[in-house]
Amino acid sequence: MKKIYWLLIGLIFILFFQINKPIYSQLKGGNKVMEIKSSAFKNGEMIPAKYSYDGANVSPPLFWDIVPKGAKSIALICDDPDAPVGTWAHWVIFNLPPNLSELPENIPPQKILPNGAKQGTNDFGEIGYGGPAPPSGIHRYYFKVYALDIMLNLKEGANKQELIKAMEGHILAKGELIGKYKK
Repeated sequence: MKKIYWLLIGLIFILFFQINKPIYSQLKGGNKVMEIKSSAFKNGEMIPAKYSYDGANVSPPLFWDIVPKGAKSIALICDDPDAPVGTWAHWVIFNLPPNLSELPENIPPQKILPNGAKQGTNDFGEIGYGGPAPPSGIHRYYFKVYALDIMLNLKEGANKQELIKAMEGHILAKGELIGKYKK
């Protein structure tokens, strides 16, 4: 009878930590996961042409869940790992205020936004968002959001590599939304 009792206690213990695994791992100091979504497309689905170079080439609306305490800024990168020349950066934006939880559709291609955020140079050589423009086939576009423990000391117009280097060791949480596009 005692063996069954301890076996049940052990199973309850295991189930508790499996169910609450994300919470437990956060307490251990691991990076937290943020959820990023768009009202224009769902994760893994096709991006409407409006948000591509074939269409109006406007940035899609994006929103994410609660930013962790201690965050000083938010950064966002959109890139295409399926580009023939290697991963292609479509959008670099950083120093978004930490209390921000969304970006509306059609962020203007300005170096500095009214909220103080800075936009970088994409691989088209332009400031701001550059939508999908695959030469052929279906490509994946990763919208990645990062909560950072610092404001980045980068100039507007910084590229993706400069942003990634500046974020090293400062990421508190991150999230990812994948959209697909085909001409």
